[in-house]
Amino acid sequence: MTTRARMADVARTAGVSTATVSRALSDPTRVDPATRDRIMDAVTSTGYRANAAARSLRVRRAGAILVLAPNLANPFFNRIVVAVTQVADAHGLAVQLADSRAAPERLATLARDGRADGIVLLDASLDPAVVRGWPLPVVQACEWNAAYAAPGLAIDNHAAMGLVVDHLGGLGHRRILHVAGPEGNVLASARTEGFVAACAARAVQGSLEAGDFTMESGARAARAWAARPDRPTAVSCASDECAIGFIGECWGMGLAVPRDVSVAGFDDIEVSARLAPPLTTIHQPRARLGAAAAERLIAMIGGADHAPEWDVMPAHLVARGSTAAPPAS
Repeated sequence: MTTRARMADVARTAGVSTATVSRALSDPTRVDPATRDRIMDAVTSTGYRANAAARSLRVRRAGAILVLAPNLANPFFNRIVVAVTQVADAHGLAVQLADSRAAPERLATLARDGRADGIVLLDASLDPAVVRGWPLPVVQACEWNAAYAAPGLAIDNHAAMGLVVDHLGGLGHRRILHVAGPEGNVLASARTEGFVAACAARAVQGSLEAGDFTMESGARAARAWAARPDRPTAVSCASDECAIGFIGECWGMGLAVPRDVSVAGFDDIEVSARLAPPLTTIHQPRARLGAAAAERLIAMIGGADHAPEWDVMPAHLVARGSTAAPPAS
C-alpha cells in the first residue's frame, strides 16, 4: 500500500523545517521566494496531498479577488463586474463582491480575513488610512483618490463634458442646465467642473441644479426646470439614471423630449439605448475598464510594481434621439 506523503516529507526533501513548509503553504509572502519555490518543488515531487493548492500559492494565497463598490444595485457596475470575473476566471481566480456602503465598519478588516489576494476598488470616498492599511494590492477603477496611493483606470470625465456641451451647442442650444452628481463625489466634481469650463469656452449660458446620480434627483430637477420662467433648452445630467428620471418626470408633466427640451446623460448603461426616445449619453467603456483593472491587479498579485500610476481612457459621446435642435421661440 502506498504511504501518503506528509509535511515532514516535504520539509526533508526541501531541506527546511516543517514550520517553514507550513508558512509557505499558508502565507507564501512570509517565505523567501527561492525557499518557497524549493518547497513547492518538494510538494510536487513527494505527491503531498496539498500540491494543487500549494502550486497556486506561489503567487497568491486565497485564489480570489474582491470587487468593492459603493452600491452593487447600481446597473452601472454590472459590466465591470462581468469583465473582472471573465479575466479572473481565465487566471483561475474566483471573484467576491462587497458593497462598501453596506458595512463600513467591516472595511478595515475586509482585506485582512485571508479571503482575497487583491481588491478592485470602485469607491473613492473611503478613508485613505483604511485603504492604505490594507495588506493587499489595490487597483482603483472609474473613481479615483490620490490619497490611496494605488494605481487605477478611468475615462477623462472633465473632457467628456466638453463633448456634451459641443454636441448640444452644435444643435443650437445656448442655455444648458447641468444636473450635478452628489456633493463631494470625485466623478460629480469632475463632470461639473468640465461642464462649467466647456460652457465658458464656448460662450454658452450654463446653469447648475443639485442632484445625486439617482432617478429621483432627475425627477426633482425636472420639476425645478419646468418652474423656471426662462427654461434652458437643453439639460445635461451627470448620470443616465438621473436623465431617465428627468425624462420620465417631463412625460408626467405633459412635456416631450426632445420636442420641449433636449436631455443628455452620462455612462451609457444598457437601458439608455432602449428608452423612448433613446438617450444621448457619454459612453463609459465599462468592460474595458473592468478587464484592464483585473489584469493590472493580477499582475500586482504576482509581484508587479504597485506604483500609483493612472491610465486615462478617452471618452466618446453617443448621439441618440433625446437631443435635437431647440424648440422655436
